[in-house]
Amino acid sequence: MEESLSEQRLNFLRQSIGNVISNSPSNFMNWLAPVLIKAESGILVCKYTIRNEMTNPYRILHGGVTAGIIDDLIGATVFTMGLNEKYTTVNNYIDYFAPAEEGDEIVAETSIVKKGRTILNLQCEIFLPSKKRLIAKGYSNMLNIG
Repeated sequence: MEESLSEQRLNFLRQSIGNVISNSPSNFMNWLAPVLIKAESGILVCKYTIRNEMTNPYRILHGGVTAGIIDDLIGATVFTMGLNEKYTTVNNYIDYFAPAEEGDEIVAETSIVKKGRTILNLQCEIFLPSKKRLIAKGYSNMLNIG
């Protein structure tokens, strides 16, 4: 029996579990340098270490980098679903709850909220495990562009 596209993609990703992702087709993901923790169809969990270049002048995680993590990991989550079509972000909505500082390790987890014919709605929660705190939560609609 042949593997589905989703299984092929998940098997490719699962080879990186526990390691820093450095060979992603997303150059931004390579720059973020996440450690893959979990890969399932429609679910990704990654750990990120906040580096100096990811912070704002107050030395806390820059909101734009937080948004980038959410957008990038949601896009990678769509990849896990094994869909043949291409999807692009049509909007992001992010709530910021707490800061994280340079040197902190944060964990981001995605999931599918709703899968429609042309729009996928996904969410991403970012946690600061050392303080058991949710630092941000974002939603994104992804549009099927063929």
